Amino acid sequence: MTVLDSRPGRISPAEGEPNVLVTDTGVSMSPVEDLGEGRGPAWLDDWLKANAGDVIAWRRHIHANPELSRKEFNTTELVAGLLRSVGLKPRILPGGTGLICDVGSGPRCVALRADMDALPLSENTGLEFSSTVDGVSHACGHDAHTTVLIGAALALAAATELPGRVRLIFQPAEEVMPGGALDVVAAGGVDGVERIFGLHCDPRLQVGRVGTRIGAITSASDLLELRLTSPGGHTSRPHLTADLVHALGTVITGLPTMLSRRVDPRSATVLVWGAVHAGQAPNAVPQDGVLSGTLRTGDRDIWAELEPLVKDLVTGLLLPTGVGFDLHHRRGVPPVVNDRESTMLLRAGIEAALGDDALAGTEQSSGGEDFGWYLEHVPGSFARLGVWNGVEKQRDLHQPTFDLDERALLVGVRVMVHAALAALA
Repeated sequence: MTVLDSRPGRISPAEGEPNVLVTDTGVSMSPVEDLGEGRGPAWLDDWLKANAGDVIAWRRHIHANPELSRKEFNTTELVAGLLRSVGLKPRILPGGTGLICDVGSGPRCVALRADMDALPLSENTGLEFSSTVDGVSHACGHDAHTTVLIGAALALAAATELPGRVRLIFQPAEEVMPGGALDVVAAGGVDGVERIFGLHCDPRLQVGRVGTRIGAITSASDLLELRLTSPGGHTSRPHLTADLVHALGTVITGLPTMLSRRVDPRSATVLVWGAVHAGQAPNAVPQDGVLSGTLRTGDRDIWAELEPLVKDLVTGLLLPTGVGFDLHHRRGVPPVVNDRESTMLLRAGIEAALGDDALAGTEQSSGGEDFGWYLEHVPGSFARLGVWNGVEKQRDLHQPTFDLDERALLVGVRVMVHAALAALA
């Protein structure tokens, strides 16, 4: 029987035992089907045949032991240990979580990136390897992203020769703004890199398919918090004070409307309020209130112009009300805008890894993703990895029930490896 040894995530096969794996969470299973088996190169086929069970075990270990943004210490040590076990020399980021590591040699370098952090969300999947941490889970698939890159790293390290260097970026803190990608950039993570590639789980795509798109694939995402102030008063005499609740309503309905008239509608710019708090008594005009929401756009140039525009519109809306305000506009992440040439190379890698049928289109998402920070410095492409098994109900990201078809892990390893090879060819 194949079992985990004393180091989390390491696999030690016992001679003569059946090809079954037991993780440190006590879960047994057979290695999953490799949908790209036999497509080469030979060293990749051999590595996956020998280590498919290990890949599943790594993912299940990480899934059962999730860590929040910038607290990914154990995950970082697990990854670093696995990389060191094959002779690589990972460099942990200054914050203590996340790491960078090169495999191969030569002046040319392309990067592969995965994020590592979990969400502050309880899991409700019923899996045997469910989260063991209360209120924390890998409901966005970052456990899969990390595992895919571990597999790609170790497979690349097993190659007899590579056409250049591949930089492995295991990034912390994608789920918070402005995001751990900035930590990687500050640590020199993209210095000397020609192109960068990344994958994200997509529960709308069937396993074995990968969605690509030239141009914007995600949106910029900012946070708005508007604090209003008023002298307060009695609701029977609103003319003697500044009606704060009415002013809140004016902004709630007026700001999205005004933005739709001041911004190109083709940019997919949308403001949605998520929370409003003001007052307690039905017959009292409150003295303060808070309104908060998210502002998203798919256009990089418009994103740069939104902060002053929003402030001007809020000023105009509130001026007649006499209510004071303090606007906190927290810029988040830029949209991920895929470079054409990088996307074509990624598509070539997907075809080589899985065949023509694996290629799928994908729509631009209104969600944010800090991979966009890398593309401010180096061209690259970000794709969607199909994780739906095609049978069960699709379970969306950031939901307590999210799960994935583990065949997608081996698909991801093949795609990442072939993307790097295509870019270095």
